[in-house]
Amino acid sequence: MMTWAVLAWLPMAGGVAQTTMAELHEVVSVPAEAPWQGYGFQPAVAPTLVFRPAPGAPPWSGHGEWRIELANRMPWAITLTLQAEGDGGERLQATVGVPAGPAQTLVLPLRPLSPRDFGMQAGPPMPFESSGRRLLLATTVTGTPLSGALRAVRVSMPAPQAPQQVWFAQPRTHPDETAVTEAYRAIVDGFGQYTRGSWPEKIADTPALRAAQVREAATRPPAPAGGDRYGGRPGVVGLTATGWFHAQKAAGRWWLVTPEGGAFFSLGVDAVDPGEGRSHVQGREWMFRGLPPREGPWRTFYGEDRPASTEIGARAGLAFASGTWFDFYAANLYRADGADGLSAWRARTLARLAAWGFNTLGAWSEPALGAAHRLAYTRTLTIAGAFGNVATGQDWWGRMPDPFDPRFAEAAEAAAARASAGAHDDPWLLGYFLDNELPWAGPGAQGRWALARGTLAGMPVSHAKRVFIAELKRRYGSAARLAVAWGLAIQDWMALEATGFVAPVPEPAHPAIAADYAAWQRRYAETYFDVAVTALRRHDPHHLILGARFASSTPEAIEASARRVDVLSFNVYADLPQHGLDRALLQRLDRPLLIGEFHFGSDDRGPFGKGLVPVWNEAGRGEAYARYLSAAAGDPLIVGAHWFAYADQPVSGRLLDGENSHIGLVGITDLPFTGFVEAVRKANLRALERAAKTCLEAPCPGDTGAPARPAD
Repeated sequence: MMTWAVLAWLPMAGGVAQTTMAELHEVVSVPAEAPWQGYGFQPAVAPTLVFRPAPGAPPWSGHGEWRIELANRMPWAITLTLQAEGDGGERLQATVGVPAGPAQTLVLPLRPLSPRDFGMQAGPPMPFESSGRRLLLATTVTGTPLSGALRAVRVSMPAPQAPQQVWFAQPRTHPDETAVTEAYRAIVDGFGQYTRGSWPEKIADTPALRAAQVREAATRPPAPAGGDRYGGRPGVVGLTATGWFHAQKAAGRWWLVTPEGGAFFSLGVDAVDPGEGRSHVQGREWMFRGLPPREGPWRTFYGEDRPASTEIGARAGLAFASGTWFDFYAANLYRADGADGLSAWRARTLARLAAWGFNTLGAWSEPALGAAHRLAYTRTLTIAGAFGNVATGQDWWGRMPDPFDPRFAEAAEAAAARASAGAHDDPWLLGYFLDNELPWAGPGAQGRWALARGTLAGMPVSHAKRVFIAELKRRYGSAARLAVAWGLAIQDWMALEATGFVAPVPEPAHPAIAADYAAWQRRYAETYFDVAVTALRRHDPHHLILGARFASSTPEAIEASARRVDVLSFNVYADLPQHGLDRALLQRLDRPLLIGEFHFGSDDRGPFGKGLVPVWNEAGRGEAYARYLSAAAGDPLIVGAHWFAYADQPVSGRLLDGENSHIGLVGITDLPFTGFVEAVRKANLRALERAAKTCLEAPCPGDTGAPARPAD
């Protein structure tokens, strides 16, 4: 065991806690043989302890793990930040939450590390029990690997508001990553559930699963009565029936309107699909316990995934991103209903969604559910092909397609034919989304201009780049005039044509930069939407075009979309929809808008991630859902909101990108989260009433009483 010394407090406001060992054992039950010392982190920006090997002691190894026993003596959890310093000046950083209660071993891996190294985006909860000890592993470590010995470890607390007492024992290094391995070992059972957790919907065996499905069906409430067969609400003055879903403004707000003329507020669920429970198992079989054999009836639930490209940002640095996968969700349907599991799931799922107050199948849902004609459904125009692209830095799902490339128009035509096949004459089809979360903008303060700057950074063969430069030549005539307007030191147009050209950031001294970028981004968006909408209208002139599912956007893209689609769509992950939208711009445009995705997650039902908008616990999910939906229904521009997603993501990470969050209405076993879905059902019914409150009077001035199409 290594000897140790506390070097300093930073700032020097801390102090040794004067607590006897007897008092300490009474509070935290630490081992009697441990040489503990207590410290009070005093109110300051970042009070810090520095641990070093004692003078004359052997150096600490810069490999493996650094460990220290500690006990949080406060009645609440605290946060500690760790910084390991190597002899060569390298640094590693991590942040850990330390719960109150028994003593535990804090473990800092001495290399950069994250759950992505294990094929998932969120790591298992800490601490965990291993061989009778509580281990608190820093699952995410950033920085530079240490090239030599470990010189020091700084342990600090961010801005405590009152003294916080923590007890420490001797730190030591461990030559390998035993705690890292143990943290991920056997964490998923054969049903796809987290092995170390417990929650009301967790099942122990197949008979329990079957019994739970029977109970759920027996206690399921009836679907709301009233309205037309599409779920439209009668009694809103001024709406017209066209035989197709359409958008119309009446009595002071925008509505979707059913084919029979009923007012329709789209309450939808995304990814209602039995194939969402697939997770890679090849190469990390040690992380699972009780995987079914790969023969007999179980072989149906194994498959191979060999992505053609791993360039999308969602897969960057993700280990175990290809190879053999197992479909836990589909296997559980087989356990519950045998060979008839898929058809039983379809009937059960449609009945559940109707009973819970939903009326729409959102994006990524199984086509067979829409074909059942029980709920309105959506389709997505996914334009893929060998056309050019532009990097914006926000390329999570891939780069921005180049709509000036002639191959893009060809791909759009093929995509429109695929998307509309078998649906262009179906009145149950709500409409089409155009792609999904394209990177219209980039990250950071200057992200709005990423599309323009990314275009100019492209290769000379880029169609978009050639069009942009041609536009600048027409506007300025000479490179010298552009240089003055943009504050550049260029002599000719060849400078812009070079691959990797670093376009300037807009600044007040050169207002022409922002004006030229905005003009280009407007033309870019207009071209994209013209091509996509024209292709889709050629194959299906009847149904709604539901917009681009913006996750990142620019005013130019929103305005171009508003003039060409029937409904704007945004994926808004926020506490309220209005907090993720440019309300001033949208009010000026006065177009209907649909929330394509939103959710709230917690980590108390198995999966480790809390999604994009975390809440404290399961009860908080229902409360957050009700607030969000009430705000959406009360907004006269919003015509619907779709929850993402129907089922929880696999504990070990989904195939696409390793996401593993508890964001579902049902779990990996297809059992509903009872308390949450009841809160959802009540919120859905209230939302319909809230939306209708603005529609109790005669049509307002400006209401046309006719279906609305975007202006030319």
